[in-house]
Amino acid sequence: MSGRNFLNRFYYGWFIVFIGGLGIFFSGPGQTYSNAAFIDQYIEDFGWSRTEVSSLYSTATLIAGIMMMFVGRYIDRYGQRFMMVTVGTVFALACFWNSMVSNMFMLAIGFFFVRLLGQGTMSLIPNTLTAQWFVKKRGRAFSFMTLGSFASATLFPVINTWIIDTWDWQMAWRFWGVALLVVFVPFALFGVRNRPEEIGLEPDGLRSESDDETNELIASTALPESDEDFTLKEAMRTWAFWGILISVGIPAMINTGITFHIISIFDTNGLSPAIAAMVLSLMAFAGIPVSFVSGFITERIPTNYLLASVFVIEIIFLLMLLVTESALMAILFGIVWGAANGLERIGMNIIWPDYFGRKYVGSINGVGMTMVVIGSSLGPLPFGAGFDLFHNYTPVLLVSLAFPIIGAVCAISAKRPEKTKLQAH
Repeated sequence: MSGRNFLNRFYYGWFIVFIGGLGIFFSGPGQTYSNAAFIDQYIEDFGWSRTEVSSLYSTATLIAGIMMMFVGRYIDRYGQRFMMVTVGTVFALACFWNSMVSNMFMLAIGFFFVRLLGQGTMSLIPNTLTAQWFVKKRGRAFSFMTLGSFASATLFPVINTWIIDTWDWQMAWRFWGVALLVVFVPFALFGVRNRPEEIGLEPDGLRSESDDETNELIASTALPESDEDFTLKEAMRTWAFWGILISVGIPAMINTGITFHIISIFDTNGLSPAIAAMVLSLMAFAGIPVSFVSGFITERIPTNYLLASVFVIEIIFLLMLLVTESALMAILFGIVWGAANGLERIGMNIIWPDYFGRKYVGSINGVGMTMVVIGSSLGPLPFGAGFDLFHNYTPVLLVSLAFPIIGAVCAISAKRPEKTKLQAH
């Protein structure tokens, strides 16, 4: 096959998926699985308590979560390409700032920016970008893109630990700042196109042509949701919006609480920090096949049922964590935890464009990401305060079991809305 024929056959959307995956990978410096490597370093170097650091992290994350509603609107207004380049550059500067932290005020500022730009924005932009390029094949596209998330969760703890052990924690922050500027920003600048229509394509790889046969093919492959673009205000008038919103916040809260304190949790169970780091990487690795398969499954079953299954598995791994006192149990816990994360990463990203369309997905998913970040902000502090109060994590873990039950009920009841019925009311 000649190079020209290959380019004619190759759908540019798959390159967009690669850049989206790269973006999610480089959200790592703002994710808890990366920041967890620095927490004990701060406590040891500066003499701060675990509750103080947890409070700063939670507060910074909460404020960042509130700001995410505005980020979603900016994506709709300025497009993903501009936002990726701008955010990637500022995110790199935030990493350099964190390498110079010397007091609690600087740490709070650093936490805020890496949570806003990393966990929030660098996750939101790729999700909204891929949703523009795929409709019928959206599930599998997200499956491929999500590989970047698992690669990030697998490699960041290992790389951070190695850099900290070899040099120091300041060098680890500088490393990721340079990587963002040298690797990610050029890909975003030269590779991203906001929508397939900008280069004469339609979602899923169809070419925009005027002949009737092509137009019929486009119409036959478009999903029903593509004709029903909800504005944010319209979406907020449906129960599905609020049910999904609750559903996406709960896993973020539980996962962040566990991840942030994973070394301490395992220590109370007699397990070493090395085993804790191994579980974080294993969790990410175990989630890859589950995430990959679930992307194809969402093309065949209602996405809210996939979300409900996340909460069933959450109940299982919370119960397992209560009795994880050996390396074998830690491995099993990591596998089950990874399975839940694999389902979660696909279902919670796809459901917004599937339910509410492509046109305003930035604003709508921005509110969803706000709930994710706010949920993340609520996780570390109860775990940290509970440990300081009870000297173990059992009470907090038992209370946490109530939240997946609530999430399962919300997910199952959040049926796909119909705009015609909304307008009738």
